[in-house]
Amino acid sequence: MTDTVYALSAVDKSGRVADRSILRALGWVPDTRLHIREHTGIIVASATTHGVHCVGEPGYLHLPLAVRRWCRLAAGDRVLLAADRGSGVLMAYPLAVLDRLLAGVQVAMAGGEAP
Repeated sequence: MTDTVYALSAVDKSGRVADRSILRALGWVPDTRLHIREHTGIIVASATTHGVHCVGEPGYLHLPLAVRRWCRLAAGDRVLLAADRGSGVLMAYPLAVLDRLLAGVQVAMAGGEAP
């Protein structure tokens, strides 16, 4: 059994991520305190007793406006969620970041040379 769980989900206009199963996989329930930050275009969240943010009712992740702006996420945009159950870290990859990360693989598979 893998320690990583994935989901693809949309972000609504208030920053709420529609998929709740990924939070359940991490054992995060409403009012779980979170530290949420951006790192190279990827959103990283982890549970901590001193977190400024928290899992909302009824168990949704809410991405703060500043983080959404840094990652250029708009209402309706999708993110790939990757929950590492071993470390308790959730990463949200905007599709533009996935495009950048996979560019070399896509070129190689199409018979070209990676950048």
